[in-house]
Amino acid sequence: MSRRYLYLLSALVIMAVIASCAPVPTAPAPEAPAAAPASAEQPAAEGAPVTLTWGFWGSPEEKASHERVAEEYMKTHPNVKFEYFFAPWDEYFTTLKTRWAGDPASIPDVLFLWPTPSYAATGVLENLQPYIEKSGYDLSDYWPYLLDSARYEGSVYGLPRDIEAHALYYNKKLFDEAGLAYPTDDWTWDDLVAAAEKLTKRDGDRVTQYALGMEGGKWALWVGQAGGIMLDDLTNPSKCTLDTPEAMKGLQFFYDLMDKGYAMRSATLGQQGGDAAVFETGQVAMIIQNSSRVPVFNANSNLDYDVAAVPVMAGGKRYDFNGGAAWVISARSDNKEAAWEFLSWLQSKGGGESMYTRNGEIFPALRSVANSDDFLASPKPANRKAFLLAAEAAQPGGFAYFPEWDELSGSIIGPQLDRLWAGEATPAEVVPELCKAVNQFLVNNGYPK
Repeated sequence: MSRRYLYLLSALVIMAVIASCAPVPTAPAPEAPAAAPASAEQPAAEGAPVTLTWGFWGSPEEKASHERVAEEYMKTHPNVKFEYFFAPWDEYFTTLKTRWAGDPASIPDVLFLWPTPSYAATGVLENLQPYIEKSGYDLSDYWPYLLDSARYEGSVYGLPRDIEAHALYYNKKLFDEAGLAYPTDDWTWDDLVAAAEKLTKRDGDRVTQYALGMEGGKWALWVGQAGGIMLDDLTNPSKCTLDTPEAMKGLQFFYDLMDKGYAMRSATLGQQGGDAAVFETGQVAMIIQNSSRVPVFNANSNLDYDVAAVPVMAGGKRYDFNGGAAWVISARSDNKEAAWEFLSWLQSKGGGESMYTRNGEIFPALRSVANSDDFLASPKPANRKAFLLAAEAAQPGGFAYFPEWDELSGSIIGPQLDRLWAGEATPAEVVPELCKAVNQFLVNNGYPK
């Protein structure tokens, strides 16, 4: 899915909530003690019958997977029943917007959301910090910085299910045909470019085989490796920093890959069905993507592939951006204790995290699951530890944590950088005006606070 498009959708949802709902309660302060559950709320452990509404987006196959997870939970919690709120991702947020505006009580008890801070700022989400502290739920098992993507004003409002953790997928057949050694975890940008020169095929001015397919929205990987970042502070920013030498170096590298014909342009990638489609059909020899492509590629018996760590700039650092959609609880839920018990099981080794991981659907947010047979036992791809290297290096930088980030990304940063990936302008031409617009946006919204 396009994260920038999701940002735009979620921004519309947030604006609708603010404009249409009754006055929104202030988010609980981080230091507030855990509130005693209302008398109408009975924890599942007490055996009272509970019906939880569970919301998520995805395909019919993903819905079936979620239902299997719920069935497993009900084996040990027979008093709990589930009703499902499900829609394809492009309809999911529109439907939530309608419910929040007209009937907030109909929002599911537990639901999947991104980006958590934007929703938490409107007061529609339950602060999970009191539940975490009361139950002793272990947050230390999450990858470094990951929970920052689900915090608001110091409190945790959601538990991320997974983390991006990108790797370089490569087609062994196309490497063999080019007489090239396979990529290793030690590859640098120079190694990537050298291989790209041999893997790219042309018929006159037309490229018939690209070396790389990579979504334009993943530009922060290169910027982060070069030591750059988009803003001076991801929570309370005062200025754009994409114009620093470090950030410009990362943007220029990605721009050059496309400009020289080594990497397929973003628009072409979309027109051809996305990175998975062009990789399976041999239109590109490599893609850079998270672990979500593994089940698709493993189902293709004709595709001989493996993965390696994303190449690193010589003298730079390994970097990946952290973050993932999170399970949250509605502030209007009548079953908050039961919802928390289910949510904490979802995010546990041996519970939902292990089930999703074994199914090949996620790279888990929990390090204990990622380092277990739940993730490592699958024979393909052989070098699954490449994803572990990415997760261990994950840091903030792919997105920001303040409520207006969706609007800033969707209306200014994303569209302006898309001009680079379309070949309409160079980084030197785009970035100065982009930063000027970002800085004005921050001023208009009262940043820094």
